[in-house]
Amino acid sequence: MGLDWHRPGLMAGVDEAGRGPLAGPVVAAAVILDDDRPIEGLADSKVLTPARREELYEEIRARALAFCIAQAAVEEIDTINILQATLLAMRRAVQGLRLMPVRVLVDGNQLPILRVPSEAIIQGDAKVAAISAASILAKVYRDRLCVDELHRCHPVYGFDAHKGYGTPEHLQALKAHGACAAHRRSFAPVREALEGW
Repeated sequence: MGLDWHRPGLMAGVDEAGRGPLAGPVVAAAVILDDDRPIEGLADSKVLTPARREELYEEIRARALAFCIAQAAVEEIDTINILQATLLAMRRAVQGLRLMPVRVLVDGNQLPILRVPSEAIIQGDAKVAAISAASILAKVYRDRLCVDELHRCHPVYGFDAHKGYGTPEHLQALKAHGACAAHRRSFAPVREALEGW
């Protein structure tokens, strides 16, 4: 049996939503779960129904010891690239926690620069409850933003349906209307759609 070298204390899970879309910010969340108030049914947000994600979103916010949702804006994505913007959003989420963890577990294979020990876990959103919780917070928050803000301000693109992803309908709208302020101009499909303008 191996020794556990991790000092006792709070552990935060971190995940993001919105790396792939052609528009909108990338959103990250950090969550410290309360062992005394377990949440049933936590899983990678991608395998949950939208309705179940919404339920868990409210439950996580009510039961977690601490959580923070942060983002990197379209301008930051276009300036420093999507990977660096994702890591920036993750760092902002951890720094925004009202309790400071002694360890941070991040979904994926890249780590933001943090002041606390951290570890990248591939498919962590399916393996670690706190990362699952973070994936749900980030996904629901970003989906709501696409419906409430992006779609309301730019209804011709259909952000309420595709959430900024490069669906045929979205690409068609880009060709027909050009890009709006929410589009990531550093992404090839957006650039290509704008070449005809």
